[in-house]
Amino acid sequence: MENNNSLFAAAALETPVDLARALALPAAAGHFDELHGVTTARAAVEPRITPPASQSQAQRLPLQMAGAEPAPVQTAQSATAEKPVPQAALSPSWNRFFNFLGGKGFDDLNHRSTNLQRQIRDNGVTYNVYADADGPQRPWSLDLFPVILSAQEWAGIETGVRQRARLLDQIMADVYGPQQLLTLGLLPAALVQGHPGYLRAMHGVQPASGHFLNIAAFDLARGPDGRWWVVSQSTQAPSGLGYLLENRLAISRLFPQAFREMKVQRLAASYKALIDGMKARSPAGADGQDSRIVLLTPGPYNETYFEHAYLARYLGLTLVEGSDLLVRGDRLYLKTLQGLEPVHGLLKRLDDEFLDPLELRSDSTLGVPGLLQVIRAGNVLVANAPGSAFLESSALLGFLPALSRHLLNEPLALPSLATWWCGEQAALHEVLPRLKDCVIKGTYPGSGIDAVIAQMLSRRELDEWAGRIMRHSEEYTVQAYLPLSQTPTWQGERLAPKSTMLRVFAVADGAGEWQVLPGGLARLAGLNNKIASMQQGGSSADVWALAEDAEPATTTGNRGTKVFSEPATRPGVLNPATPIARHKPPVTSRAAENLFWLGRYTERTENSIRLAQLTLQSLNGEEQSSQPLLAWLSEMAVRNGLVLESVPPATQARRVFERSLISALADTEQTASVGYNLRSLKSAASAVRERLSQEQWHVIVRAEEDFFRHCASFSGPEHPATQALEYSSVEALRALESASSFLAAMTGAQTDRMTRDDGWRLLSTGRHIERLNTLAAALILGFESGAVHDAGGFDAIIALFDSTITFHAQYQQQREVPALLDLLVLDRDNPRSLGWVTQTLRERLSKLARNTAGAAQDAPDMTAALPNPASWQLADLSVIIPGMGSERYAGLLAQLEQCCSAAFELSDAISRRYFSHSSSSDHSLGA
Repeated sequence: MENNNSLFAAAALETPVDLARALALPAAAGHFDELHGVTTARAAVEPRITPPASQSQAQRLPLQMAGAEPAPVQTAQSATAEKPVPQAALSPSWNRFFNFLGGKGFDDLNHRSTNLQRQIRDNGVTYNVYADADGPQRPWSLDLFPVILSAQEWAGIETGVRQRARLLDQIMADVYGPQQLLTLGLLPAALVQGHPGYLRAMHGVQPASGHFLNIAAFDLARGPDGRWWVVSQSTQAPSGLGYLLENRLAISRLFPQAFREMKVQRLAASYKALIDGMKARSPAGADGQDSRIVLLTPGPYNETYFEHAYLARYLGLTLVEGSDLLVRGDRLYLKTLQGLEPVHGLLKRLDDEFLDPLELRSDSTLGVPGLLQVIRAGNVLVANAPGSAFLESSALLGFLPALSRHLLNEPLALPSLATWWCGEQAALHEVLPRLKDCVIKGTYPGSGIDAVIAQMLSRRELDEWAGRIMRHSEEYTVQAYLPLSQTPTWQGERLAPKSTMLRVFAVADGAGEWQVLPGGLARLAGLNNKIASMQQGGSSADVWALAEDAEPATTTGNRGTKVFSEPATRPGVLNPATPIARHKPPVTSRAAENLFWLGRYTERTENSIRLAQLTLQSLNGEEQSSQPLLAWLSEMAVRNGLVLESVPPATQARRVFERSLISALADTEQTASVGYNLRSLKSAASAVRERLSQEQWHVIVRAEEDFFRHCASFSGPEHPATQALEYSSVEALRALESASSFLAAMTGAQTDRMTRDDGWRLLSTGRHIERLNTLAAALILGFESGAVHDAGGFDAIIALFDSTITFHAQYQQQREVPALLDLLVLDRDNPRSLGWVTQTLRERLSKLARNTAGAAQDAPDMTAALPNPASWQLADLSVIIPGMGSERYAGLLAQLEQCCSAAFELSDAISRRYFSHSSSSDHSLGA
């Protein structure tokens, strides 16, 4: 089917094509070299890869022609002006796919590619190449075209992957049980007990489910002969299940007709099987109705945290960190607002060594002290059971054929690449003469040995590697070099090939059987790169596994949810007679704390934006000479972190003050200005991302990006302080206006797009505590500075309370203190008045106290510190006591001071009540 140089196996062209020639691309050195299959006693004894006979140049056809409109004879305008390609030049699958491009054909692909990038950005799909708290997140890279697998091709992969999942589970059961494989010499002890991922603490442990593995991932590559070969396997915490879903949703929307008519197999059933299986096999019981399954993540700084949040939301699991869990009496508990709730299943996205600081890595802050003891007691199901890391060693691949015959009594259906563990002398002597045609890998993790393609080494470098292997043979594994097959990608003007590796997932269902998720996650290398690695700038692609007789599938529904059209008689369709098991997700203490601070930072950001706008407008408006107004604005700016205390007030140096305020807007270190608050808001939101809609998260990300982009035009070292201040002020106001629009969208989403659970109540409480303190302090300062008695100051205070339109509508042009107090203090219909805020806080706190009455902590009445707005009377607030050269509203100021102190007291009381046990240091193993 293919010539010696053609690696476009994924496209499965019926007529062989040399893509390097067809696309006028230079072939990378060694890229099209033939793979020499070899066998040895300890190598994967599989059929030798024999390259097909080479084809003549006359048979090589340009791939660009694939983009032409369907016709009896393909025609296209090619830069190479070669002959048109007959329709028969394409495999049936790709021929059908291109036929479904629509009337515009390839001319519409750039538009679709732009929409794809926008969708990835809008959905906030990210991948952190290196986990860096301060580094920017990299947008997920997704190619426009899927990788298409025929039904026959997929059937072979599915059979082989299912068999390998069974085999790995039995290997792990033996290694942590009778260890017959070690006794018989079918596995070297150095590869098991010498592997750092082998956990002696797990020996003799029988997992709660009876199985060690619940999920496994296999990396496959297609060779020049068209066969798929297993390159590696992942069992600790296989990544990709969340990105796979996002890829499918994005690509199916761009090519809906092709997706529907080509009968792409569904994904949803495999995810349901994974969760149903964990529930059914958990210690909670066979029906699984009472099983609580959580997803354990290392946290927001992990490179695949987006996937963790996305997967938790899609599967309906609670996303937890190690600090959210607690061990007591050999059982695992989740710390929630309602107290400790039992956990029966743990889907972990954490490497084994970090799981339990008591028995594994003592410096780990990501795990749960005592977790291994709970596993040994059989009181929690962990997917996968700790100790599977040794299965990921490349050296194991060479032993799997014999292990399959011994354990399963059947040969491997899906071959492994020829692999030699150099710790065996026979394998070492066998591989050294052919090292040039292989890939050198480290046997154990943490060795610092990256995969080295020997063909890229000089003679001297190759000899140095051979010497290292001979001196430390156990540390090295050598694998046959397989030049990856290539798949078509769209590069803006033409098709171009990229090397491809396929990751396929197998999950255990409730019946103890293995299901293979149809399709998978394809990883593509760069145009001039041999290695398909996301960390080295690679991209991904959706994988379409076709079915011969499957019903067409469609993807609809809201963000993050996948709904497939299926027959109404299928299992799982809602029957009116079936009782609905409603699961109310818990609010963990950590999530509650982050939601509380999300609310506070949302309000704080909104207040700082409004205050900065008001200040800049006043400094350049009609009232810029008003000393009370300038004094009030200066003190408010300092108290709210817009400028440093060392900056002269506007009453002394108005221009200096204005310049300082503008330059500090995007400061995230020295001041707590708008940029600082926006970044803090995003940080709090990222910790509870699974609770936010994609649109809500997108607004938060866009708000930060947009604000700092605007500020770059008037601040920073490249913009000297001598630049025109008028220009900077205009640009700053434009940036603030844009940020204000984003904040309005955020607050709207918090109000109308979130479920009214206790987490939302804490978010709302955080916002209102912040509002209570800010507005009360602003009003106190307004009286102390005299701004409330000044026309400009009077209007500014009303504007800060965002009540200008309401005030003019109700009181016209009355600038009298009683009118101001009536609207900003007493009016409980105005959401910006102190009366409304205190009343709302009382309601939120009372509901929280009732809902968390079963928690272990005492629940004191937190509303006691709040003033009661029902008792406020305008006459009492307006009492005037002359003295100290100014008039003081004694009753009012007393109530305002009580509001400020109540805000601080409430914040502390809420932290003690709901968040004090969320600290990672508060672990207890007591009964």
